[in-house]
Order: sequence, then structure tokens, then C-alpha cells
Amino acid sequence: MKSKSIKFPVLLAIVIVMISFARLEASDGVDWSILKTLKLDAAPIDMAVSPDGRRFFVLTDQGKIIVYSAAAEEEATIEVGPQVDKIRLGPEGDILIANSRENKTVQFFALDFIQKINIAGSPFKGPADAPIVIVAFDDFQ
Repeated sequence: MKSKSIKFPVLLAIVIVMISFARLEASDGVDWSILKTLKLDAAPIDMAVSPDGRRFFVLTDQGKIIVYSAAAEEEATIEVGPQVDKIRLGPEGDILIANSRENKTVQFFALDFIQKINIAGSPFKGPADAPIVIVAFDDFQ
């Protein structure tokens, strides 16, 4: 009789351990959490992410594309009209493609992002408010 009473708790412990391992295996597919939620003034219709992941674009039902940085800070707004219903980015991230089923059109927008450089306190020659153009060549051989 004593051996039966010991076998039951051992058997119960083995079953509990097996169930806990089975649950671990079943739940190891994806761990996720919400990082940030953007509250928009208009309903989002579509979105696109730049190939380098530095920006994402949200098309709203008001015909605007809102450009956000990877940190979810609004950088710019592009007016495309309410008839646009889908957006995509070109493979280099410098072309925005907007489709309109209503107008039966596809529009291509060239994107050129302006970088602000703080030059406060730097020496200068000429007018302090003169525009500056910096060109980056990345295709040297």
C-alpha cells in the first residue's frame, strides 16, 4: 500500500513536468510587444517602409502621405490627393509610387531628403544665411 501512495505523487509530478514542456514548445514561435502607437488625425489606408528602415510612409484617407523617422517622429507630409489608395517605395527608397484605382493612374515621386546640419559657432565666409549644398558621392571605384 505504501508503494502505491508514493507512485501517484511521482506520476503526477512527471505529468506536470511534461505538460509544462509541451506548453514551452507550443509558445516558442513569436514573442511580441507593442513598441509605440501613432495617433493619426486621419485613417491610415496604406504604408511603406524604406529599404534601409530609416523611414516609413503612411497614406491617409485625406490624401496625405506622412513621412516618419524610424523613431516614429513626423518628418514631412506629401499631398497626393484622396484618390490615391496604395503606395510603394522603389528598391533604393528614393522613388515613391502612388496608385489610384479611381483615376486609373500610377504616379512616381522622386524623393530627396534634406538633412539639417547644425553649424552654430562654426567659422564662415560670406553671408551667414547663404544656402549650402553638400553632395555625397558613394559610387567611387
